[in-house]
Amino acid sequence: MTEKISPQTALIYTMVMMSASDRDMTDAELQAMGDIVKHLPVFRDYDLSKLSAAAADCAELLSDPEGLEKALDVISAALPAKIHETAYALACEVAAADGSVSQEELRLLEMMRHRLQVGRLPAAAIERGVRARHTSL
Repeated sequence: MTEKISPQTALIYTMVMMSASDRDMTDAELQAMGDIVKHLPVFRDYDLSKLSAAAADCAELLSDPEGLEKALDVISAALPAKIHETAYALACEVAAADGSVSQEELRLLEMMRHRLQVGRLPAAAIERGVRARHTSL
């Protein structure tokens, strides 16, 4: 896959990659992705009917032996710098959605942070905000 995707599709790829990173796409993660696409301003003009196809395209890309690197390349090429932190935040939201973050998810978050050039301090702030939103009694 060498064609350029839209920034919104790149954000969906980011979330799908995070959900699939531990080989277990949970209902909570899928629900979180749907809620994010329905409610965040960055997806305001996104056609929801394209969501399933975008997720399937990402899954197909990830099935390639070099799929992870290719997907990161596609994502970073499609996202303007001003939404790199947004992409990282969405990945964190999906990772936290099921109540636990696996080692695979942590490694992918680190790779995304570096690829999207999200600094340590902004990343820590994003992670702390997500942790606060997902804390239960």
